[in-house]
Amino acid sequence: MEYNLLTFTSLPTKDFKKRETLTTMLKFLKQVGDYAKETVQAARYIGQGLSVTFDHMQRRPVTVQYPYEKLIPSERFRGRIHFEFDKCISCEVCVRVCPINLPVVDYDFDKASKKKKLKSYSIDFGVCIFCANCIEYCPTNCLSATEEYEISTYERHELNYDNVAMGRLPYKVTQDPMVTPLRELAYLPKGVLDPHDLPQGSQRAGLRPEQIAQQMEPKKEETTQK
Repeated sequence: MEYNLLTFTSLPTKDFKKRETLTTMLKFLKQVGDYAKETVQAARYIGQGLSVTFDHMQRRPVTVQYPYEKLIPSERFRGRIHFEFDKCISCEVCVRVCPINLPVVDYDFDKASKKKKLKSYSIDFGVCIFCANCIEYCPTNCLSATEEYEISTYERHELNYDNVAMGRLPYKVTQDPMVTPLRELAYLPKGVLDPHDLPQGSQRAGLRPEQIAQQMEPKKEETTQK
C-alpha cells in the first residue's frame, strides 16, 4: 500500500505504477529532446566552421615558404635603424622625440671648437617600438629605416646595438641569392593574385608616384595661369 504525502491517504498500487511509468517516460522524452537540440546546435556550429573554410578556399593563397621565400617589404617599411656615425652632431634630438628616451648618445664637449664630439651611439632594439620619430626629426639624416626585421637572438642584451652594429647595411630580400622574393598584394599587377612566377618588369596596379607627379604638373600650370 502506498500513501499520498500531501493528504496522508492511501493510493491504489495500480495508479502509483501508472504515474511512475508516466514520469519515467517524460524523463526519457526530455532526454531525447535535449539530445536533439544539442545535435542541431552542433550541426549548426559545424556548418559555420565549414562555411569559413569554403570561403577561404576561394581566396588567394597567402602562404609563404619561409625562409626560402620572403615578402618584399613595402616602400615605407620601418625595420632595423641604420646609423651613420660621420653625420651625427650629438644634438640628442632623437632622445627627446623618442617616447621612451631610448637612444644613448655618449659625447665629449670640445671647448676650443665649442662643438660636441660623438664617442658612441646605441639603441636597444629589444625595447624599441620602431615608431621612427628619431628618423623623422634627425636634422642631419644620419638615421634611416632598413628592410631588416630578422634580429631575433637567444640573449636579450644582444639586441643592444652600438654604432658599429647599426652602421652595418643589411641584405635586401631582392639581392639575397638564397631567397625567392615575393611581392605583396598591393604591389602585384592588376588582376594577378599569385606572386609566384611573375614576368620581369611587370608593373604594379595603379600609377607610380612619379607618374602621378607628371599628371599633376599641367594642372599646376593651369592654376598659375589663371
